[in-house]
Amino acid sequence: MAILGIIADDFTGATDIAGMLVRGGMRTIQTIGIPANGTIPGDVDAVVVALKTRSIAAKDAVAQSLDALAKLQDAGCVRFFFKYCSTFDSTDDGNIGPVGDALIEALQAKQAIYCPAFPENGRTIFFGHLFVGNVLLSDSHMRHHPLTPMTDSSLVRVLARQTENKVGLVPLKQVQAGSAAVREALDRLAADGVCHVVVDAVADTDLGIIGEAVGDDPLVTGGSGVALGLPAAYRRRGLLAHKANADALPTINGASAILAGSCSAATLGQIAAFKGPHLHLDTDAICRGEPVADSALAWAVGRLGDGPILLSAGDQPEAVKALQAKYGVDRSSHAIEATMAALAKGLVAAGVARLVVAGGETSGAVVGALGVTALRIGPEIDPGVPWTASVGDKPLLLALKSGNFGATDFFTKAFCTL
Repeated sequence: MAILGIIADDFTGATDIAGMLVRGGMRTIQTIGIPANGTIPGDVDAVVVALKTRSIAAKDAVAQSLDALAKLQDAGCVRFFFKYCSTFDSTDDGNIGPVGDALIEALQAKQAIYCPAFPENGRTIFFGHLFVGNVLLSDSHMRHHPLTPMTDSSLVRVLARQTENKVGLVPLKQVQAGSAAVREALDRLAADGVCHVVVDAVADTDLGIIGEAVGDDPLVTGGSGVALGLPAAYRRRGLLAHKANADALPTINGASAILAGSCSAATLGQIAAFKGPHLHLDTDAICRGEPVADSALAWAVGRLGDGPILLSAGDQPEAVKALQAKYGVDRSSHAIEATMAALAKGLVAAGVARLVVAGGETSGAVVGALGVTALRIGPEIDPGVPWTASVGDKPLLLALKSGNFGATDFFTKAFCTL
């Protein structure tokens, strides 16, 4: 029976943390949306519920998160994790703070930590400020994000604008003093009524210390990195037994393809580095309502025997802004997502059984179109991005990648990992 239930605010973020837990030896399943009763298998240690709540109204994000919590409790989970992006994607109205408040209240918890650090992917926190690589979050590409522009690198300030509850900090010096020091600092803040606590971390060793310090907490929040220390902490408490081959997936043969809808700098670099057949979709034509998917599928079907093929809709920030100004943010994004979803269905019908998808919104559209309700989590391709296998009669191999994740050669490397 599962012991850990994770509520993730987007699809690729869910896959990201699921892969981290598998790396720690926890057999993990990811559900697409809130699972139906009786659909969680009994041989898993963790269940990750992938929602699509990052950019919706805060009250709706809270309602969906609480519904997911109830299902995870019904499945027997005794520890819970609220997963958001390692760049803390959120507006001043939420949704990280409101969802955190609701989960704390529902679980009758005293507090929860907030730690989106993922040093392996260049996300670190120092004195409560989030760094992306060697620059502050506010100076990174996230400053220009079309939905959640991050113009303040202080997580304490960002979170304080989203909640009426107190927000505190455990600085790096206390983290590096060990898990007992972290626990003491958290308890001291709790006694002062601080229920939201940002925790510094600049290395994987810090994440292990934090994981041990919060191993008894009913609720942890953060990016996938902080989950690195949780499996060992749960084993030391007798909650988790070691299981071999936690990342085992079935062998699935078929053609290979990549759908890239993300406009992040990382994904654009991966598109540029890809050496196989590549078709860049005309996003303006998509927004005009032209049947771009039909012509793209015709192009793709004739090339499926040539190794992995790539169909991309990503573009430079100035081009994206121009498209949004012309058609509106919602209309343009929905049109592109619908096209990518149609392409996924057509590719699978044509024999594609191994599919890489780049971008959280694109991944959500694709798994919805394919009718995927749950994923077994397999081996990691790059930090935060594992292969998965859909659960059902005709399983597919899927790699659902956050736009910001993966090395430049990710698209080529992915198919060498199987």
